[in-house]
Amino acid sequence: MALYRNIQNKVKSKKNKGTKYLKPTRYPRVPLSNNDIQILTIEGDRLDNLAFQFYGDTSYWIWVVLANPDKVRRDSYYITPGTQLRIPANINGVIESFKNINK
Repeated sequence: MALYRNIQNKVKSKKNKGTKYLKPTRYPRVPLSNNDIQILTIEGDRLDNLAFQFYGDTSYWIWVVLANPDKVRRDSYYITPGTQLRIPANINGVIESFKNINK
């Protein structure tokens, strides 16, 4: 996923034992904005396709999930038809926050 390529120091190594582990990925809060888009999903909508439609990048589906934690799950791209979703408008600010907390 292109989004994760920008995370610095994703793999750490302990000096003494050489053990490697993954640093946990942290996600920022996705703030509400008057410019956010509200949509009503229809049959066949998927999170990755919505991310491409609104942001031009399928990997941005996670921002839709984080903006709607009580309506969608992180473990599936599929959405129940008739679900109202908030599509965050200021995605660049959220991505910058993501990069900063994962340095």
